[in-house]
Amino acid sequence: MTSLPKIGFVSLGCPKNAYDSERILTQLRAEGYLIVPSYQDADLVVVNTCGFIDAAVEESLDAVGEALRENGKVIVTGCLGARESVITEAHPQVLAVTGPHATEAVMTAVHAHLPKPHDPFADLIPPGGLKLTPRHYAYLKISEGCNHRCTFCIIPSLRGDLVSRPIGDVLAEAEALVKAGVKELLVISQDTSAYGVDLKYRMGFHGGRPVKTRMLELVQELARLGVWVRLHYVYPYPSVDEVIPLMAEGKVLPYLDVPFQHASHRILKAMKRPAHAENVLRRIEQWRQICPDLAIRSTFIVGFPGETEADFDELLDFLEAAQLDRVGAFAYSPVDGAAANALPDPVDEDIQQDRLARFMDVQADISAARLKAKIGREMTVLVDETGGGRAVARSHADAPEIDGVVHIAQGRGLQPGDFVKVRITRADDYDLWGKPI
Repeated sequence: MTSLPKIGFVSLGCPKNAYDSERILTQLRAEGYLIVPSYQDADLVVVNTCGFIDAAVEESLDAVGEALRENGKVIVTGCLGARESVITEAHPQVLAVTGPHATEAVMTAVHAHLPKPHDPFADLIPPGGLKLTPRHYAYLKISEGCNHRCTFCIIPSLRGDLVSRPIGDVLAEAEALVKAGVKELLVISQDTSAYGVDLKYRMGFHGGRPVKTRMLELVQELARLGVWVRLHYVYPYPSVDEVIPLMAEGKVLPYLDVPFQHASHRILKAMKRPAHAENVLRRIEQWRQICPDLAIRSTFIVGFPGETEADFDELLDFLEAAQLDRVGAFAYSPVDGAAANALPDPVDEDIQQDRLARFMDVQADISAARLKAKIGREMTVLVDETGGGRAVARSHADAPEIDGVVHIAQGRGLQPGDFVKVRITRADDYDLWGKPI
């Protein structure tokens, strides 16, 4: 009997890349390929790359180089694959290069270099497909690409303009994931609030019922599934206002991931960001009036070309006023192909790093105060890890891998995927501690 062909897989980058990796892995397994954890056991290796910033490009090229050294047969896909020459100049011996969200192209390349086994069986695929996440949560990608043209970003050139998935397909996938045991769906895209814009909010069907391809209707339908639903990558648009009451009613998690990026109107204009700090603050206030438990996380760029000390002070003032729950920040880094590279007055790297440290000091105090206010409260958390009589869980305010956690010292008997009610007993700058009730 001929042994089954074996594939090694390396997945880099953001959750959207992880989602693409899951689709490729699922198709590989469906066709009878075995997925193996080491280069030595693999007949060839697929590397799903990231190409968003220079550090990610270097990491991706290093990963391709390592796979070539350890195995020798490598197919490259992902965002960096959209810039094929970058890969082939560094590693001309790769077998093939494809761009992002290109499952069919990857499979074609795999077939060319490692023919698929005869008569694969459908039961090789676990319910819900192969996942890189733990079994109790999963990413649900609702669209690809982006219509914005932010000057620091090259995502549209890598992934194209917005293309929304048919709502029936999205909801069918969500149902399959829940049936497979998923307890939390993390909705992802480049711009979740723009879902359906490209389709003019076309009417689709799910379960024999008409459903409009739009963010509100999507969230309403996901709320019917009885699991946590977490929204990532939304813009502060009026369309988001319609979803806040659903959060206040407990139908979806009171959590929004909104990448504000800056607060100075002048810098936002240079970034070509569709937002204004004063309008954003008013909208945040309105959201919290409707849903006081709403947790908001965001990302910011400091040291953008042309940023003055006055612009940076505006950003710090915004942080104090907005009182965001979770924040990540980065010093501006030129990205090959980004329009911002041509902007005048680049900020000195030492000044960038000084501003980044000052920014994070301000936000650390805000985060610590908001977490301290939760001491004594009861909340339901989702367990991610257990061991030694302890457990690590997440609250509604904590997305996996990017936000904080809730430590449970008395966690004996708990299992990953369990929901448990705890009383918060302690807090630091980032995490909470609680006891089961």
